[in-house]
Amino acid sequence: MRIISGTYKGRHFNPPKNITARPTTDFAKESLFNLLQNRMDFHDIDVLDLFAGTGSIGLECVSRGAREVTAVELAHVQQNFIIQTCRQLGIRNLNLIRGDVFRFVNACNMQYHFIYADPPYALPELPLLPTLVFEKQLLRPNGWFVLEHSANDDFSNHPHFIEHRRYGSVNFSFFQ
Repeated sequence: MRIISGTYKGRHFNPPKNITARPTTDFAKESLFNLLQNRMDFHDIDVLDLFAGTGSIGLECVSRGAREVTAVELAHVQQNFIIQTCRQLGIRNLNLIRGDVFRFVNACNMQYHFIYADPPYALPELPLLPTLVFEKQLLRPNGWFVLEHSANDDFSNHPHFIEHRRYGSVNFSFFQ
């Protein structure tokens, strides 16, 4: 895992071998951020990273100047890795919420400029995430929601769907 751009550009981290997350590949992450940087400025934005895993997306946003990143992760191994990485870098604006994403979303009263979700591909509730994000009004006007998913999922009929991109085996659906 590496940070691609910004303050911490080039920093490499090795997640523990017993991690249960499926980290977004560096190739897919770099492609995603190349696309997003043409659509939004990461400086001083609020970010929500759902199913944060290794924290790779949230850390990338911090490195690019995000004001605040809220990362939600349930698994202890992943939580500890995120905490350890933030300590190593001296990051203080990544807030880790230790808990269930759906409980967090249902209780959240904040809005974010950028929301990223990388749930387990086999999660039965995965198809409900875009609707839940918009029903709970978590996204600020003109904000972006990106959902990472398998090739088996199709969100093109969702009313807020903008486009789909595929990078290797990684699929991203964009909503606004």
